[in-house]
Amino acid sequence: MLLNLTSGKKNMPSVFTWNVRVYYEDTDAGGIVYYANYLKFFERARTEWLRAIDVGQQALLEEHDALFVVKSVSTDYHAPARLDDALRLTLSIEKMGRASIVFLQQAWCGETLLSTARVKIGCVDSAMRPRAVPDAVAARMRAA
Repeated sequence: MLLNLTSGKKNMPSVFTWNVRVYYEDTDAGGIVYYANYLKFFERARTEWLRAIDVGQQALLEEHDALFVVKSVSTDYHAPARLDDALRLTLSIEKMGRASIVFLQQAWCGETLLSTARVKIGCVDSAMRPRAVPDAVAARMRAA
């Protein structure tokens, strides 16, 4: 579900929200979400965001010889999530360059912020050389 939170303000990013439940496999021996699993949740949210803007990753590869790869991640953990918690994952584009995108992503449980990440994604071709984000894809991202 795409939520446009612009409220009439120029250049305010829209926020994409995707919900996920915490399963037993996501937790550590203490019953809380293992820290690395937030990266999996954030990856899934980015994939669902691409689907929501009608960008299929397989089609991106086949039609444009383009792939998105993670270049860097900076994550802060604020509070734990536990087994069976319903999480709300959000993402917005913080910065978009010619061949890269920086996402701001957050994990929430109710009104409690659990984790925040800045994820820099690069666009590469199938030989892993940097390339520009295809124009049609960039336009969909900007319009989201």
